[in-house]
Amino acid sequence: MRFTKMQGAGNDYIYVDCFSNSMPHDPAGLSRAISDRHFGVGADGLILICTSNKADARMRMFNADGSEAEMCGNGIRCLAKYLYDHGIVRKPALTVETGRGILSLDLEFQGGAVSQVCVDMGEPILQAARIPTLLPGDPWIDGPLSVGDRTFKVSCVSMGNPHCIIYVDELTDALVQGLGPQIERHAAFPRRTNVEFVRVNGPEDVTVRVWERGSGETLACGTGACAVAVVSVLTGRTQRKVTAHLPGGDLKLHWSERDNHVYLTGPAVEVFSGDWPEG
Repeated sequence: MRFTKMQGAGNDYIYVDCFSNSMPHDPAGLSRAISDRHFGVGADGLILICTSNKADARMRMFNADGSEAEMCGNGIRCLAKYLYDHGIVRKPALTVETGRGILSLDLEFQGGAVSQVCVDMGEPILQAARIPTLLPGDPWIDGPLSVGDRTFKVSCVSMGNPHCIIYVDELTDALVQGLGPQIERHAAFPRRTNVEFVRVNGPEDVTVRVWERGSGETLACGTGACAVAVVSVLTGRTQRKVTAHLPGGDLKLHWSERDNHVYLTGPAVEVFSGDWPEG
């Protein structure tokens, strides 16, 4: 099976072109095996590039633990680059079917290849039942969440997948790697949740570390950065255009007043291709 490894701001995935390859018979098991950083290729998960009768392509995304996720902001940018650079869809604007719905992407080029992609991520979801969270709020913003013997102020939003955002003065391993997994599996989140720890640097500038549902700490999270942008506006911490600094690089966010959509812009990079033994 031919695969390609790609990354967006260090958030790396293994891509399988199902336009050319047959669909893996066990994508969850494949994701666990191929994502392993010691015994596999190493990645935050697996993304299948599939045909669609509604859009230019369909994205199916599996976390490193094999769980299937609805959406991935960094992953979809790389998928768009693959579609264009590999000659599957040669258009500067693409549509991709996801668990979040059909999303539109505008491509930017350097040297004839895609270098950066802007994704229309749609409207944020703030209703508790749709996120989903059992915390009672539409929206639940800067409300209390008890974790063990501590209570934190958290905010909940979905960008097609659930996010829990916590503002902190210092981004520490103890918080991200200690608290992150506890919140991911907290009873308040029936489908688990991604967790973003945020330091506000100014009205257009934040620094973020992310504990991703099913993958652990990652170098970046596109939907998470979008969720941070939304909550930062709702709480008066930033303006609607903001740069998010993540360990893997910077992402540009814009929560538009015009259509209430969040726009995510960031890099897309192909790392290498190879063959994975089938069966």
